Amino acid sequence: MRVLVMNCSPVRDGATAEIVKIVVEYLARIHEVKCSCIDDFKIGFCKGCRSCHQTAECILHDDTEKLIALFEWADAVVLVSPSYWADVPGQFKVFIDRCTPWCNTHEPHASIGAGKKGYSIVLRTGPNMRECNRLIETLEHFYGHMEIECCGHMGLCSVENKEAAMRRKEEIIEFCSQI
Repeated sequence: MRVLVMNCSPVRDGATAEIVKIVVEYLARIHEVKCSCIDDFKIGFCKGCRSCHQTAECILHDDTEKLIALFEWADAVVLVSPSYWADVPGQFKVFIDRCTPWCNTHEPHASIGAGKKGYSIVLRTGPNMRECNRLIETLEHFYGHMEIECCGHMGLCSVENKEAAMRRKEEIIEFCSQI
């Protein structure tokens, strides 16, 4: 199976990146894995022109297509996101907005291929799981409109740095064993 593991944070060496590293190391033993960070891509803001509702293509041409190609390649996607003010980081939200050409809420729409499975791991520095659930809802809403089957999620509270992420390693690996 081909698995895309996506760091939804623009921070390449923080707690989210540490969780991504744990996930990739585990999954690479049994699957073909590609890892990426939202900061690897230059993605412009959606203009709200809705032309993609008629054409299934965006008028903007940037790295959105490169990231979509990774989603197309994958059989399974693992999105790992920190909480930025109780939601996904803005950089990843911009990508979600730009996925409207592939969104199943209008016809015609493009497609990344059927049968993909989606998993979510979210983290936050505070102790309240409610905020993690909000992020999970955002990611699963995205998966739904991209026709990616939601297959599992994990919320991690009180993860402020890489060391705190490492203390949760066994829990993360246990979650990854279902992928």
